This record gives sequence, structure tokens and C-alpha cells, in this order.
Amino acid sequence: MTDLSSPALLKSVQDFVSTERKLLIGGEWLPALSGEAFTTYDPATGVRITDVARGGAADVDRAVAAARKAFEEGPWPRLTPSERQRLIWRIGDALLDRAEEFAQLEALDNGKSVAVAQGVDVAWAADLFHYYAGWTTKIEGRTVPVSVPWVPGGQFHAYTLREPVGVCGQIIPWNFPLLMAAFKIPAALAAGNTVVLKPAEQTPLTALLLGEVINEILPPGVVNIVTGFGDAGAAISAHEGVDKVAFTGSTEVGKKIVAAAGGNLKKVSLELGGKSPQIVYADADLDLAVPGTANAWLFNHGQCCVAGTRLYVEDSIFAEFTRRVADFASQVKIGPGLDPATQLGPLVSQEQLDRVTGFIRQGLADGARALTGGNQVGDQGYYVEPTVLVDVKPDMSVVREEIFGPVVVAAPFSAARGAIPEANDSPYGLAAGVWTQDVSKAHRIASELQAGTVWVNCYNAFDTALPFGGYKQSGWGRELGEAALDQYTQTKAVNIQL
Repeated sequence: MTDLSSPALLKSVQDFVSTERKLLIGGEWLPALSGEAFTTYDPATGVRITDVARGGAADVDRAVAAARKAFEEGPWPRLTPSERQRLIWRIGDALLDRAEEFAQLEALDNGKSVAVAQGVDVAWAADLFHYYAGWTTKIEGRTVPVSVPWVPGGQFHAYTLREPVGVCGQIIPWNFPLLMAAFKIPAALAAGNTVVLKPAEQTPLTALLLGEVINEILPPGVVNIVTGFGDAGAAISAHEGVDKVAFTGSTEVGKKIVAAAGGNLKKVSLELGGKSPQIVYADADLDLAVPGTANAWLFNHGQCCVAGTRLYVEDSIFAEFTRRVADFASQVKIGPGLDPATQLGPLVSQEQLDRVTGFIRQGLADGARALTGGNQVGDQGYYVEPTVLVDVKPDMSVVREEIFGPVVVAAPFSAARGAIPEANDSPYGLAAGVWTQDVSKAHRIASELQAGTVWVNCYNAFDTALPFGGYKQSGWGRELGEAALDQYTQTKAVNIQL
């Protein structure tokens, strides 16, 4: 059972989950108009944590109206860039000041390791607010030397302005709840926009705690949070008062958002699914590549859009390498996220557990062989063993489809043929990994891979300054870095005849 009064939990976390959480609209915490609420559960035990207001289309209407008012009439549009910078920076500072609180709540609601939550999710979220705070004073237009040939002798002064888009709907997933909010909110704020955020129904709590922080710093209505299910996300996507929607999640839902956004042709950015390849050459440093390739699909329990779940290994080292990866995976410590020693926590829900174990069963039925894993762990919580599958064929569902769990498929390739055809044989193109000590090969292979990010002799080596996004059906646009600001600004051209 989940003991929410345990001394291991901060009192602030216990207090936070002791009452029903509400919607943040226009600077106020409000119940859903329907009066409905839903329960969020601890994935380590399956036990209730707390109840959360279930927002619907009518609540989205309220949130969009509040965001529009804040964008057009409130103090927010009148702030100077440096004033906006200081406010956004304070949010990052508050995250660091309350890092343990955020980490415990994330571990409780999502199941991830509390150490990872604090050292990665919270720390990086703070860095994102600090990084984009700095961009507020650097979003610039430029002067353009124009000719206007049909006005002989005319003199003109022409320039561009980069202006905010307006009200931005942001829909985030359950695998990195706080971090995905931080991927989106600060970039939108830096450009001067206002936000309606919809967290995943499985993991709404850290977004709501972030809302408390933001509500103490920013003017009312600049950031609004509507918790709920898919109908709330659909309402945001289709809303005529939303100027731009950003979504992170499955490719299937991403396509629905594109269709819904067509009503007013709102801007759309998407970070979608992946089935990322890792290519291991015989000249790789195996002592680096074994844990590196394993952690590429074990991190966050495999619930990671960039997870390197297709492992292509040069045939001369295939048997040894896959054996070592299986040995590494079989030794990770499985347990609840609130245990500091946990290396692999539970999946987020019963639904996700059923999905992952279903893929494993189908893969075995299709002829794949498990070097390790393949089973659910225990009968409480949503745990599954790290699983390494070999003897796989390109048309198997475990090879083609995103599983979103700690499962990797491994296949050999010959030096003569290489692995590029197989690596690129996917509708996705989010990320890829290359393991080799030949720098010329690394550059050549990186250029041939159809992926938005390629890591060489490392994996998950993100940085806030590096743009992130996918090729093919892995998404539209880029998050992180300066490139993210393109999603939240629009360019105006001004030409003055002198």
C-alpha cells in the first residue's frame, strides 16, 4: 500500500495530495464546471494518490478566455523584455528551491526514480526556464535593404518584427510530466505568449504544483492549466480562440490534432513517436557501448520517445555483445520510484503494462527469443522485466511499433551491407545512436541516418541549447534551443517609403 503519511514524504507533498486538486484559470483555482473529478494512482502500488478536477470543453473555453484577456489587456503585454526575463527566471529559481518536493511528487505520480526526478527532470526544468528567460531580450527583427523596382528612385526603410503568436495550447504526455511542461511553457512565455496547458490524465500533479509556483510570479491568466482527459485536449486543438497548439505524444493522436487544428489553421508543432535505432560497430569500445546501449532503452523504464529500442550489432560481435547487454539489463534494481536505490521503476499504468506485456507475448509468438526478461514482475504495481529479444524479423510488431517499455530488439548486420537500410526502415525518425571509434565513419553514418538527433558514443545526451524534433512521422518543428522560438513567434514585415 502507498503510505502517503510516510516520514519519507515531505509534509508539503503530503499536504498537496490531501485535497482534491483544481483547475488553474485566470489566476484562480476552480473546480470543473461539471463538478467531476478523476483519480490519479501510484504506479508502484496501484493505490489512489488523490483526486483531480476533470476539465472539459466548457473549462477550456474559460481558460482560453482568460489567456486571451491576459494576452491583450493585462499587464503581461506591457512588460518590457527585461521585466519578462526576471519573472521567467524566478520560476526556474523556485523549481530549484523546491526540487525535493517536485521530485517526490513526480516519483509518486509517475513511478520514476526520485533521484532521477530530482537530478534530471527538476534540474533540467529549472534550466529551461533560466535559458528562455535569457532569450526574452534577444528576439529580434532585422532591417532589410529593399529595391521595389517598380518605384524608380524610391527610397524605403524596411524591417521585420518578431511578434508573439497569441494564445498557445500545450498538451503534454505522462512520461516526463514536469519536464515536458518546461519544454513548452518558458519558450512560449519568452516570446510574450499566454498558455493553456493540458497535462496527461495519468500524471497531472507536478504540472499543478508548477501552476502554484507560476501563479505566485506571473500575472493572472498568463498560464492556465486544465486537467482532464482526451476531450479536453481535443477542445484545445479545435478551439477557435487558440492560435497555436504544441503536442507531445503518440503519432496517432498527433494526426488527430492536425485535423482538429484545421478549423482556424492554427500553428501546430508536434513531438511524436519513435522507434530509434542504435548501430554498434565491431570497432566500438564495448565497455562503453554495453551500458550505453542498455541505458538508451532502460532510461525512464523505456517510457521515452527517443528510446534506442532497435539494436543493430555488427555480426562478428553480435553474440557476445547481446549477451553482455542482457546480463547488464538483468541486474538492474527494480522497485518503487521513492526508493533511492531503484534503477527501474514501474510503468505508468495498468493500461501501459498490458500494452508492453502484450507486445512481448506477440514477439515471442512470432518467433523472437528472449535473452532475458519477458515477464511481469510481482502482482502489485505495474512492473515488467527488462527484456532483450533476438531472432527478430523486420516485419515483427516488436520491431516496427513503439512499445514504450523496457524492451529492445537486436539483430546482426554485416560489415559489407551495413545497417543503414534497416535503421532507416521505419515511419519514425526521432533519434539514433552510433557506436564506433572511427570518427570518419561516425560522421558519415550520422549524415545517412534519417533522424532529428544522432548521438555518437553516447545516448540521451540532450542539452537545452540543442534543437530537438523528428523526421518523418516523429513530428513537426523543433523544441529546445533558439529553434523553439520559431514555433512561438510570427514575422511581420514593415516597409516605409521615405
